[in-house]
Amino acid sequence: MGDMLLNEVVEASRTVGATRSRTAKVTALAAALGEAEPAQVETATAYLSGVLRQRRTGLGWRSLTDLPPPAESSTLTVAEVHDAFERIAAVSGSGSRTARTALVDELFGRATAEEQAYLRKLVTGELRQGALDGLMLEAIAVASGVPAAAVRRASMLCGATIPVAVAALTEGEPGLARFGLEVGRPLRPMLASSAPDIADAFEKAAPGGDEVAVDCKLDGIRVQVHKCDGRVTVFTRTLDEITDRLPEVVEAVAALPAETIVLDGEAIALDPEGRPRPFQETAARTMSKVDVAALRTKVPLTTYFFDVLHVDGEDLIDAPGTERFARLAAALPGDLVVPRLLTGDAAAAQAFFADTVSSGHEGVVVKNLAAPYEAGRRGAAWVKVKPRHTLDLVVLAVEWGSGRRQGWLSNIHLGARDPESGGFVMLGKTFKGMTDEMLRWQTERFLELETSRTSYVVTVRPEQVVEIAFDGIQTSSRYPAGMALRFARVLRYRDDKTAAEADTVDMVRALHTGG
Repeated sequence: MGDMLLNEVVEASRTVGATRSRTAKVTALAAALGEAEPAQVETATAYLSGVLRQRRTGLGWRSLTDLPPPAESSTLTVAEVHDAFERIAAVSGSGSRTARTALVDELFGRATAEEQAYLRKLVTGELRQGALDGLMLEAIAVASGVPAAAVRRASMLCGATIPVAVAALTEGEPGLARFGLEVGRPLRPMLASSAPDIADAFEKAAPGGDEVAVDCKLDGIRVQVHKCDGRVTVFTRTLDEITDRLPEVVEAVAALPAETIVLDGEAIALDPEGRPRPFQETAARTMSKVDVAALRTKVPLTTYFFDVLHVDGEDLIDAPGTERFARLAAALPGDLVVPRLLTGDAAAAQAFFADTVSSGHEGVVVKNLAAPYEAGRRGAAWVKVKPRHTLDLVVLAVEWGSGRRQGWLSNIHLGARDPESGGFVMLGKTFKGMTDEMLRWQTERFLELETSRTSYVVTVRPEQVVEIAFDGIQTSSRYPAGMALRFARVLRYRDDKTAAEADTVDMVRALHTGG
């Protein structure tokens, strides 16, 4: 086995894109991973996941439109490609454009036509797909011969896929065992599935009729907060650190008696009556690094926690919800704990739900009290219920507007995540609910994500999540899934969610057949 050729990655990627079979996709990815030497695993995993290891290269799709003629045969290795992008990323100063172009020509001149197309998509992010990370974790398990559960757990604790791949493929299960909960390092958050009503949520979360926790679902920003050695760090649901932007959260956790603690919760902007302010105001606080003190005075944030994963040297992720919630209540003052009802009575839960919604909040999350904290998985242990039909979908393309919307990117194409294919399935289009401010924002945003265009449609990388309200789902031969949303309208863009967290076409189909 020699140096891994780029063509082996390209072939695997082509197979993944050509089949709808999840098994076939995993098999292709695992076979490619199995060809990588230990020193190449990191780069091979990144490329098979559709990402570059370099955070910035200075390249975009426009700078890759005028390329040299392709090579006749495949000779580029994965290691050579990585080294070339390292050199490209390092270019700066006067004459950088000319120097970068020369390096691009050198790299792409050695690539075949198919490899050129693949590298272009790798640079622009076009290869990133919502379900690909889950496929990669399965492929790592197959390629390394390690149980899938061990790979998923390590990924949860590490918060990333590539280090897990390196450990599994070079050291096997003992390598994965080294990944533990590390205070100060974010872990992937546990996610909730959806149900149309309280009765259905009870059936999913506690089919045996056991007592459940019913949490108020706040319309805020998910925060994971770590305290260790007197230092508090705050992370988003996508594991980005935003400590300096949320001093209220830092102060609340710094004041706790626990020396070390890891908490999962929400930060939310409330009005003087305690009702939630518009989500955009909370989102703006968490996104802004500038003049935080002034913003704090204008839009103060309130913090609520609903789970605890570690307290003073003791990991709690494997403990049942009953124990974690009790430890949370013991470690925090009551005003920092999310409003929660423990009950086995669906009628009582319905009353709690109605009261929560009337207070302006999103709904509730029904939680199985026996379940451990399974990060990164959207299973039946946590089930959210909202009072209206909403879906988190991904924008696949945008159409130029006409009339009042002339000159703006307007009508968005909506896609649900397809776990089987690793891609997205279109469910319709909409421009309903868009304000002028939203049209301006999305025009700038989607031009940044552009991968190609026709005279009236701009195709974009499937990354931007949008929350859509709708009145129902109808059978339709117009779209591949055989379904379309009725009266779809934009509620808001969700910059706090990734495409991997979008709702699935299976969930939409279940809503369709159930309704």
